[in-house]
Amino acid sequence: MQPAYREPFLVKISAQVRSTHDQDGAVVLDIKNGRMFGLNLVGSRILELLKDNAQPPQIAEEISREFGVAPETASADVREFLETLEKNHLIERQGVTF
Repeated sequence: MQPAYREPFLVKISAQVRSTHDQDGAVVLDIKNGRMFGLNLVGSRILELLKDNAQPPQIAEEISREFGVAPETASADVREFLETLEKNHLIERQGVTF
């Protein structure tokens, strides 16, 4: 099986983002733009992994393991979620595209 991400890149949560997590998910606040977002449990977990400096390949592996989904599905879902976070300026990346 080939990894979903072949080239290295870094993803980090933007400095203007604050979040709170509970058993149902998370609430994310973009303090720069005054916008609030609600995340489900999986989205909350992805954000927590980003806070711990995990990168997309490791995040997809962890999501696959924790939530019992196929690695390909986890990779696609993580990629899509990160693209959405990036479009909303909640994360920053360096390197190749998702």
